[in-house]
This record gives sequence, C-alpha cells and structure tokens, in this order.
Amino acid sequence: MEGFLINVLNGLSWGMLLFMISMGLTTVFGVMGVLNFAHGSLFMLGAYMSMQLVRWVSSFWVGLIFAPLFVALLAIALERFLLRPVYGRDVSFQLLLTFGIMLFLDDGVRLVWGPAHHVVNPPDILAGVFPIFGQTYPVYRLFLIAIGPALGLGLWAFFSYSRWGKIIRAAAMDREMAEIVGVRAPILFTSVFGFGAWLAALGGALAAPHQSVGPAIGEHIIIESFIVVVIGGMGSFPGAFVGALILGLLASFGATMAPDFQMALPYILLAIILLTRPRGIFGEES
Repeated sequence: MEGFLINVLNGLSWGMLLFMISMGLTTVFGVMGVLNFAHGSLFMLGAYMSMQLVRWVSSFWVGLIFAPLFVALLAIALERFLLRPVYGRDVSFQLLLTFGIMLFLDDGVRLVWGPAHHVVNPPDILAGVFPIFGQTYPVYRLFLIAIGPALGLGLWAFFSYSRWGKIIRAAAMDREMAEIVGVRAPILFTSVFGFGAWLAALGGALAAPHQSVGPAIGEHIIIESFIVVVIGGMGSFPGAFVGALILGLLASFGATMAPDFQMALPYILLAIILLTRPRGIFGEES
C-alpha cells in the first residue's frame, strides 16, 4: 500500500508537468495546425533560463516568472520571421523548419551552458518532505501535483470567458470563418505560438528542481508530449490532461513493476490507441 501511494504521487507529479507542456503543443496545433518539433527545446530553454536566473538573483520565483516570458518573446520572433513565410505551403516545410529550430536551440544550449547537467534547488518554502500516511514525500512534487490542475482551471476559464480566449477557440474550430468576421490571423497565430512557448517554458522552469537540467531533456519531453497529445486527441485540452495523467502513472508504475519494459510502455500504449481509436480518447471525427 505504501509503495502504491508513492507510485501514484510520482505519476501525478510527472503527469502534471507533461500536461503543462502538452497544453502548449495542443494549443498551437489546434489553432495553427502546426506540429511544433521545437516545443521540447523551448521547454529545455525555459529550464536553462530559470536555472541561470536563480544563479544570478538567488530566487526561484524570479526564474519562474521571467524565464517563460523570455522564451515566449523568442518564440514570437521565430514565428514572425521563420514560420510565417511557410504558412500555406506543404506541411513538410513546417515540420522541417521546426525540426531545424530544435537542432539550432539544442546546439545553442550546449554552446552556452556546456554538455554537463545542472541541479536547481527548490525554494526554501517548498524544500523538505511532507508526512503522508506514515510515509514522507517531497514537498516540491506535491506543489507540482497542485499547480497542474490549478493551471488547467485557469486555462479553462481563460478560453471560456475571456474575449481573446473565445477568439482562439473560434479560430481553432473554423479559421476561415474567423477571418471573415474580422479576426486578424497573423496576430492571432503569433500570440498563440508565443502562448504555447510560454507554457512549454513554464513547464521547464517548474521541472528544473524536479530533475537535472541537461541538453537532452528537450528531446525526451517532446516525444512524451506528442504521445500525450495523440492519446488524448489532437487539439483537445481535456485529452491533454487525461493523456498526461495516463502517461505519468504508466511511467511511475512501469519503473517498479516492469522495469525491463519501462521505455517501451508509452509506445505500446500509443500503438494500442492508434489501432483502436486513431483520433484519440477525446478526439473528434474529421
């Protein structure tokens, strides 16, 4: 029972990180129709920028606030000067371009910070452990478990009640009609891409105290994020939440119950979903 509880908590904490990152990925795809291969690199850049700000000002919260903003501004520039010229062309142009951006950012991180892995300590208020049913569990991971649903509710309220959120939803459902009624697609696309990058970098900043920060973390997270989006349904926000929980729990229990197959379990689940429900759990028929 004790081991079961720890596995559940580990799965929830990792699942909430995946949810934050996958939300950005599914938002960009739902509105722009772009599968952004550089999304994992933006997550990685958020982790590195947060780490650097913590070193400069000794404040985790400063890194958490400003690192995602910096990455979002960088993503806006990338969308404006690199992605926008290939809109309307074959989808392979977008895939190759975002893949090239990923390689550029990965090499840039290695050039600036080197190939070594770095450790970021959580803030004092979130350090230490918390007793749960006779067990102790890191306070920071409990913080991740709590902030994931809070962010999800905040995004739900934003997309449901704010004017800009409704515009984004309308564009996701019918871009041509949204343009006809006056929505300026270039501004919308730029803001959505920047917002998706902000979510990815926020996940990176939150992940920095959870795991070591190294050049390979972006490559690993983008694969799992794509699996989450496919499992939940492309462009579905509830699907991203459910898919992230499933994958987080699968990773946690797989590490203890089937360690020899742990790396293969997400791909097995992905294959089952594609064979039985190709549009994902919450995906709609197209």
